[in-house]
Amino acid sequence: MVHAGRATASALAQARTRLIAGATPLELDSAAEQVIRDAGGVPNFTLVPGYRHTLCVSVNDDVVHGIPGDRPFRPGDIVSVDGGAEVDGWNGDAAFTLVLPDPSRPEVVAAREQLSSVTEAAMWHGIAALSRASHLNEVGAAIEDFVSAAGGPSTGAGHRYGILTDYVGHGIGRSMHEEPPVFNYRVDRKGPAVKPGLVVAIEPMIVAGAIETFVRDDDWTVTTSDGADAAHWEHSVAVHAGGIWVLTADDGGAAGLSPFGIVPVPIA
Repeated sequence: MVHAGRATASALAQARTRLIAGATPLELDSAAEQVIRDAGGVPNFTLVPGYRHTLCVSVNDDVVHGIPGDRPFRPGDIVSVDGGAEVDGWNGDAAFTLVLPDPSRPEVVAAREQLSSVTEAAMWHGIAALSRASHLNEVGAAIEDFVSAAGGPSTGAGHRYGILTDYVGHGIGRSMHEEPPVFNYRVDRKGPAVKPGLVVAIEPMIVAGAIETFVRDDDWTVTTSDGADAAHWEHSVAVHAGGIWVLTADDGGAAGLSPFGIVPVPIA
């Protein structure tokens, strides 16, 4: 799965370089597809029945599963980009969120950047928890605890964030979406044991408002019901005999895990 993870990371890195005001989601989609095919892979989103794009590109109040179109990005947009690659029958899946600059709306940009930052940090808290967990659902508890502290009503932080409950992370391997589910919040059961061979996609989806959503008329795009902004970060993470390795990060997750005192171990 190392190769699929690298192809996924490279495709999203290429999309990120092209994510500027005036560009279109379809341009990002084409660039990401080329990277994956050049790596000898197949965009695994195109293998999902009814979906024909390499990426999902979700803007502002769209949370996930946004279909790439030709409407240009605008200054100040908060954009989540999700994609994956299948290489030699194995899969990778990852996502990032980026806020486009807009000097005319500094408060909007700052709030959106804070939302993205909290979501990314929540993901790393989940990954760090996985490295130490005995059971998988410890990941969701760590994510919920962090998000509550970062934006709960009693923190004085000036924010109130919601964690989507209708959409969660997942196992990944020969298929992009496999068992077990990876919750982004605390549940009343332990979940499967964490042991070598487990590979999961950890992907918190956080909104700056209520967690209720609806699916747009395109039958894919998930959007907040109250129009609140959304962010989405994701990595595919492997548990192996030596430790953990973030398959879809160029450094295996070293930078993201450093604040937790965790050193990811390459897969031999």
